[in-house]
Amino acid sequence: MNMIDKTFDVHERALAYRGQRMEILSKNIANADTPNFKAQDLDFRQLLQGAQDNNLQLTKPGHTNLTPENSRSALKYRVPYNTSFDGNTVELPVEQAKYGQYAADYQTTLSILESRITGIRKALRGE
Repeated sequence: MNMIDKTFDVHERALAYRGQRMEILSKNIANADTPNFKAQDLDFRQLLQGAQDNNLQLTKPGHTNLTPENSRSALKYRVPYNTSFDGNTVELPVEQAKYGQYAADYQTTLSILESRITGIRKALRGE
């Protein structure tokens, strides 16, 4: 694995997952008033376990099989704290709070990537 892969690989995958999770939460928020809509989220532990189980089958050490496409099996329905009469399991304040947290995590990952890119640019310029 070369230096560029080591620098960006983990953060690239983190951005993909955080983006996918924000997309799922956005869908939940958009359907907060839809009767019988079931809120969903990703089960990160299941994603991680699946990646560890598949790690032995991969060709390069350190690589995992974590891709947004593989995360569909980790998509779970969320159990609500409070039940709704119309069968909808979206709890808007919970979804909004989670979305805010994941948006902050996404921004943090972008900032880390930006600082790494800046470091590489400085190294290439000899600064």
